[in-house]
Amino acid sequence: MSDEEINNIATDDPEKGQTEEAMPSDSASISEIELKKLLEEAKSEADGHWNELLLARADMENLRRRQSRDLENAHKHALDKFVAELLPIYDSMALGANAASGEEASLENVRDGLDMTMKMFLSSIAKFGLEEVRPAEGDAFDPDLHQAMAMQAIDGLESNHIITVAQMGFQFNGRLLRPAMVVVSQ
Repeated sequence: MSDEEINNIATDDPEKGQTEEAMPSDSASISEIELKKLLEEAKSEADGHWNELLLARADMENLRRRQSRDLENAHKHALDKFVAELLPIYDSMALGANAASGEEASLENVRDGLDMTMKMFLSSIAKFGLEEVRPAEGDAFDPDLHQAMAMQAIDGLESNHIITVAQMGFQFNGRLLRPAMVVVSQ
């Protein structure tokens, strides 16, 4: 049914000579049937869109929960590899402690075992981006990597050069965690 036909039904049109009441009942019932059919189709389409919306909301909620659970697991297990890498170092220290307490223990063997354990430790943590800041005596003082504990006047050595290293420093992925503690020439 066209808009013009609907308008003609809704108003009295003297040119047509018909009113709503004067129209045949068959055409009125046909238009009601068509309108009911259109209404049912619209309701069905709206119900379909509503169901799609509910499914999309459920999917988003499930995704949010899954990501939250994954993030929680990532935080909980972030250090698993690091800890697993440190366990052999603990084992080496335990063996060294047992060997040092034995009757046949010598200072040289304990020192060698300790050196090997320290090397194992440094190589293990280097896999995760930790680097040792190891200045040598005579190197220039770098305030970005070193912290001066004291200054001493030394004959024959320029000022601002490292005399003694008291403690090594560490960088993690290029960021300084702890500066090397040094004594600097004045």
